[in-house]
Formats: sequence, C-alpha cells, structure tokens
Amino acid sequence: MKKAIIYIHGKGGNHLEAESYKKNCPGFDIIGLDYEVDFPWIVIDKIKNIYEDVKKEYEKIYIIANSIGAYFTMLSLQNYKIERALFISPILDMERLILDMMMWANVSEQELLEKGEISTDFGEVLSWEYLCFARKNKINWEVPTEILYAENDNLTSLETVNKFVKNHNANLTIMENGEHWFHTEEQISFLDNWMKKSINIDNPTQLAVQLNRFLKNI
Repeated sequence: MKKAIIYIHGKGGNHLEAESYKKNCPGFDIIGLDYEVDFPWIVIDKIKNIYEDVKKEYEKIYIIANSIGAYFTMLSLQNYKIERALFISPILDMERLILDMMMWANVSEQELLEKGEISTDFGEVLSWEYLCFARKNKINWEVPTEILYAENDNLTSLETVNKFVKNHNANLTIMENGEHWFHTEEQISFLDNWMKKSINIDNPTQLAVQLNRFLKNI
C-alpha cells in the first residue's frame, strides 16, 4: 500500500525541510509544499491542489505541518481524507494569536480597522483583513492528530493547546524547555524520536495506547 506524507512548512521555511524527516518515516514518500506568501486565502488552494495530485498516486496520505503550516492545513484539508496529522509547534487558534500580537503591540481593534495594516516592532504586520478571515473561517478538524509542543513556545499558549486537545481527536507531547522553533541538537533529537513514534502507530498495540490516551482526555 503506497503511503505519502505531505509536508507543509512554517513561516520562512521551505519544502526542502521535508528531506530531514525521511529518516523518521520509513515506508513513506514525503512531498514538500512551498508557498511564497502567508495569506491563508492564497495558500489554501495550493494545499488542496497538492493533495489532489498526491491522491492520484497514493492510497494513504499523512500530514506533517510546522507552526502556521498546521493552521493552513486545517483550513484547507478539514473535509479531506487524511490518515493522521503530525503538528510541530502548531498555530491552532489564529484569532487568538492575532489578538495577542495586537496586545503586544498596544494596537486596538478600532485602530487596526481604521488603518487596515500596522507594522510592529517585533517584525509582524497586523492585518484587519486577516483577523476578519480568522473569525469567519472556523476550524472543524477531526483528523487523528499528534501535537509536539515546546514548553517555552512564545506564540501559542499551553492553555490554547490543551483546549484544542480536549475538543479534537488529538494527543499532546510537550518538550520541557523547548522553543517554538526546534533547532538545537537536543530539540531536533526530541522531535525525531517523537516523529518516529507518532508516524508508526498503525499496529494494534500502539493503537490501543493511543485510544487509551484519547479516552482519558474526554
């Protein structure tokens, strides 16, 4: 049975990152997706198109997504057949993130509405259009999902992650003292080990373990 993984990178990443994950996913072909802009209303079509192309050749499709790539994935493929998703430091609630960044930049909703876009000191551009999009397009994600979260993630709070896990078919692994971007030797080793376990849970023993973990979160 032919199995494929679609890899969707985070902001500033690229499809070549998928190469580093091949060693963790024996038996899978990994196809990376590139997108040039971070606007979901543009990226959605790219993700849907690559899914349709992959579906023509593979019987089972998995997802690995990093950071904002997880948000784009859920928006794009929530009504598509995905065997399992692996999310690394995922953005799970875009509205919450935008509101948090507005607070960090001391920007009110009225000010953002009037100006449309506001550049921040921390390098992000706040967008009223983006905020409205996030509010209008809610996530309904039912795909079995494994989440790797870093204790010191500065973009998504543990509260947000726990809320997502409680309300979705998801399991959570937390790396103590980890960061949003897994980049040190220790962090990458932790990520690799998590991915190897998460991608190979199709055997009965592992499925039973996952089911027990899910039931405890209900």
